[in-house]
Amino acid sequence: MTFPWLKGHGTLNDFVLLPDHDGQRHGELSAELVAALCDRRAGIGADGVIRVIRSAALGMPSDGEWFMDYRNADGSVSEMCGNGIRVLARHLIDEELVPEAPFVIGTRDGDKHVTPLPDGEISVDMGRGEVRGFSKVRAGERVWEAHDVRTGNPHAVVFVDDLAQAGPLLEAPEHDPETYPDGVNVEFVRRVGPAHVAMRVHERGSGETLSCGTGACAVGLTAARLDGVERPATYRVDVPGGILHVTWRDDDGLVLTGPAVIVARGEMEWMA
Repeated sequence: MTFPWLKGHGTLNDFVLLPDHDGQRHGELSAELVAALCDRRAGIGADGVIRVIRSAALGMPSDGEWFMDYRNADGSVSEMCGNGIRVLARHLIDEELVPEAPFVIGTRDGDKHVTPLPDGEISVDMGRGEVRGFSKVRAGERVWEAHDVRTGNPHAVVFVDDLAQAGPLLEAPEHDPETYPDGVNVEFVRRVGPAHVAMRVHERGSGETLSCGTGACAVGLTAARLDGVERPATYRVDVPGGILHVTWRDDDGLVLTGPAVIVARGEMEWMA
């Protein structure tokens, strides 16, 4: 099987995009194919795979024509990807598959409203986040109390004095399986200044990545709530791959803003 692909990233959180507009090319997207594409030595290399498909072709209810069928690097399905949806939006805009005005992309976390900005960045209405309480995570020999936050994906947000305290993050931090039965993204966060934080993240199914959009939303929301700020409030979130901004609106909605670029395209032959 030979098929086209594209490669893009949002703050160096990178993805392989598979155009499959009518769902006839890849069928049921296999975990084996996803893992092979994401392999950084034997494949193209990425943190995840996004199938570019029409909502109707996938049989998903959505007001948007296009759906983000997203997989983590290990082939597991993820509800949402904040950086990935901006990369998908950039592709749809570049190929003139959507109008220039704000448009909708369907996801497993519901419809997301996307707005291209004059400076080239893209904003996404991520919906409301939920801070549920506390949990525990372990990385190496240390155990931290974490904020249990849901922003499309499950997150455990840990505030630290130094991001190096998280260690190498070569393995997934241990977590409570009852709180996170489907796994969890763990963010380690350092306060930099007013409305300004920095973070590292270990993503379920992908390992430590250079950025996580839903994680930035979880971090921005948690920091804003702890600070007791008035809404609307915008927090700058520094990630290893760049800078994201998270706005907590009056209606509790979260807006994620950041860059997204397509860097390569080609064709690949897959021998299943």
